[in-house]
Amino acid sequence: MGEFAHPAVGGAAYAVRMSTPLPAAPHPLMRLLELPGVAEGVDAAREACTRLRWHEAMRRRADECAVESRVQGAHASAALEGAEWPVDWVREAMAGVRPWSEDPDPVEPVVRGAVRATEEAAHLESLTASAPSQVLARLHLAAVRGVVADVDAGRPRHAGEPVRELTELGDPPPAEAVAPRLTGLTQVLTAPPEVPAVLVAAVAHAEVAVVRPFVRGNGLVARALERAVVRSRGLDPLGVAVVEAGHRPGGGVEYHGALAAYAGGTPEGVALWLRHAAESLEGAVRAGERVADAVRSGRVPQAG
Repeated sequence: MGEFAHPAVGGAAYAVRMSTPLPAAPHPLMRLLELPGVAEGVDAAREACTRLRWHEAMRRRADECAVESRVQGAHASAALEGAEWPVDWVREAMAGVRPWSEDPDPVEPVVRGAVRATEEAAHLESLTASAPSQVLARLHLAAVRGVVADVDAGRPRHAGEPVRELTELGDPPPAEAVAPRLTGLTQVLTAPPEVPAVLVAAVAHAEVAVVRPFVRGNGLVARALERAVVRSRGLDPLGVAVVEAGHRPGGGVEYHGALAAYAGGTPEGVALWLRHAAESLEGAVRAGERVADAVRSGRVPQAG
């Protein structure tokens, strides 16, 4: 029986067992392509992203499309946290014409974190592979600024600090398991170029969501990290795919279910998440095409 441990999950690794030994692969992540339906999903997602790059609006108005993609992405990411704001308000907040409240309701800080993390992801293209720890810290700072104490922003949780997020995934790993899991995440983010970007983005997203390395803001960071990886590894170099919106159909039920399957650590569960992530990226491209159509036809409202 051949066996290998997933490189992203440190001491809590799952094992994939095959009836015959697997051949050597250039990088351990490549073996995830052997899981049922994963290679096909990766190919379909990559083809969808290629199609988006050829959209007519990309010729002259790609920057406008990317801005609106971030608006739609922040809106979707906040909604997946249960924080619903009208998308026009999100657009105005991102443009700086809607001030944040000094006495916000419980929803606004989540939206604010989604906006800031999504915007920050656009500035991390050169760092996701070269300085992944810095990327995580910067995304977390953006997501929770003003919500947690400054000293706690950007750092992993300590023993005794509770995490009350993403309860659908079960209990998070203990604090002492966070450091080795983040080491594994670094290995994922620094994978060589031959590893499909779809795999890198999907595993990175799942690791942050499942490990929950921070006391707050883990979901926002996970989705912003996926956006940054998808762009930085050339899958969507213009940043127009609405990565976060791809996870939103069904109100996030399928999204959380797929993450819970990954957290279970079985080959079937990991495959389920990877297929979901690939399908979600196709949905992200469709959302990006709608953005591009709207920009091209002048249907995107002007903030303010």
